[in-house]
Amino acid sequence: MKGFLLLLLVTTAAHARVLLTQEQALATAFPAAVKVTRQKFFLTPEQLAAARSESGVDFDDRLVVRYAGSDGRVAYFDTHRVRTEPETVMVVVMPDGGVDRVEILAFNEPTDYFPKRRWLDQLLGRHLDRDLALNRAVRPISGASLTGRALVNATRKVLALHHVLAGVTPR
Repeated sequence: MKGFLLLLLVTTAAHARVLLTQEQALATAFPAAVKVTRQKFFLTPEQLAAARSESGVDFDDRLVVRYAGSDGRVAYFDTHRVRTEPETVMVVVMPDGGVDRVEILAFNEPTDYFPKRRWLDQLLGRHLDRDLALNRAVRPISGASLTGRALVNATRKVLALHHVLAGVTPR
């Protein structure tokens, strides 16, 4: 019985640390009065190439699902590898193309690498430009540079996708 409990504890600890569900994250981003519509896009090879070039991030996501609010803001979810484990984030983009909000939904790396809210807040209001980079307008995270790089890259990717999809009708 003791062996079973130890195995159960080890197995539980190995699972993802989910901090927010997608539904909870959307509820924090959009007030109840805002109507949120799920939109789905299939990127053409040209759109994918443009988003990769604009973001400076190498990715192959051809299917993009986003959540458009009636207030003009749009939420995107991105799952990526930080060091050896995945992380899922929500990035909300304002109508002017700047970052409105960044939330971490799941983080599987050791908690030592988890960024503080103060660090995440430096992404707010940022647009996709050369200053949206570590050691430029974004301070690195001491002892967690891979976390910082992953979050900046996810933000750059989302902003590039948002720009590429501007004016495109969802399917």
